[in-house]
Amino acid sequence: MVRHSNTLVDVAADGDPWRLDDFVRAQTSLADNTLAAYRTDVRLFSEWVERLHVHRPSQVTRTMVRRYIAALSTREFARRSIARKAASLRRYFGWAVGEGLVDGDPTVGVHAAAGNGRLPRVLAEREIAELLDGPTPDGEPEWRRRRDDAVLEVLYAAGVRVSELCSLDLEQLHVESAYLTVWGKGSKERRVPLGEPARAALVAWLAIRHDAAPPDAGSAVFVNERGKRLTPRDVRRILDRRSPTPTHPHALRHTFATHLLDGGADLRAVQELLGHADVATTQRYTHVSRERLRAAYLESHPRA
Repeated sequence: MVRHSNTLVDVAADGDPWRLDDFVRAQTSLADNTLAAYRTDVRLFSEWVERLHVHRPSQVTRTMVRRYIAALSTREFARRSIARKAASLRRYFGWAVGEGLVDGDPTVGVHAAAGNGRLPRVLAEREIAELLDGPTPDGEPEWRRRRDDAVLEVLYAAGVRVSELCSLDLEQLHVESAYLTVWGKGSKERRVPLGEPARAALVAWLAIRHDAAPPDAGSAVFVNERGKRLTPRDVRRILDRRSPTPTHPHALRHTFATHLLDGGADLRAVQELLGHADVATTQRYTHVSRERLRAAYLESHPRA
């Protein structure tokens, strides 16, 4: 980037005036999926403004950003998706101002209605008991039963993200001391305790893991029927087989957090266990917890 007579001139080594590669590299504390979403969102916006004969970020105006957000709404994007795309543009132009690519941030004052942030339904303790202690499908091989037991117990006992569970390696397990070392979003490490049922389920699975995991599986804790590292889709199939009611793998993480708060756990402690960077993210569960308590009151109190 150079300036001539107070006019911005975009210079990029790869010929990209938006410098998307530089933007993504500058976001050092974010997960790969988030970086991919940022790149896609900004690229799609740049392609949209190309139709307006806008070829570099310095030409973008606030009106263009507002028109783009409005256009997304007419294309029936979900509110949450539109809010994310708007957040990506704010992040990009905030970076662009610092890099001197633009004189001012055209996203300032532009708002997109956030999604409703609705969380998956929290499973009742009875449903958790049926899921974790209920009968297994007839004819299921022993190795799969033990693996599925361990997967479900760890999801509920540790509240880990499905991606974190699938990426677990053997060296992250500390079974004797009953905890996991987890690498979360932004490559942040955290230690998560395990209850006795989860620890016992892991011990049972590890005792026969070699029957299902070929040498080329490496150090993956959980593998699928093909001997490859377990994927989020595989986890969904496990729940489909084992859950008495339709649910989603991420619902176990929400249930973990809500049950802790229902039991009196400190909000900051739950934040640390979940690996949330911002306590505001964890506070969503306090709302769920309050609603559950209110429902219990209305159902149980004689003068409610």
